[in-house]
Amino acid sequence: MQETWTFDFQSTANPKEDLERLLAEREQELGIFLSYYYKKEGAVAEKVKLKSGPEFYSSKTGSMVLDFDLVHFNACLAINEQVREEMKVDFKVDEENQKLILTGPFWPIREMDEI
Repeated sequence: MQETWTFDFQSTANPKEDLERLLAEREQELGIFLSYYYKKEGAVAEKVKLKSGPEFYSSKTGSMVLDFDLVHFNACLAINEQVREEMKVDFKVDEENQKLILTGPFWPIREMDEI
């Protein structure tokens, strides 16, 4: 499994500051994006912040590390746990369409075992 998320993004002369501003403004959407990785655990990502980066590999691509609270909650089982996690995310700036494409890490999915 590998998740992607797209934002509208207009880059100016300083794309690093533009990217940092966008990430701060879209914290809730970033939480939804990161939560897809933990849906089988029944957890959600909240309070997403930029931990390091963005580090540009070229003028249009790079990576960054996002820091977030991973919250497990199940009222029936009396579970309410919260831990701080981080995830490296790659990005690509599509200047033609004015989009920012975030791509999370690849997590292999275990298939069913044979009987």
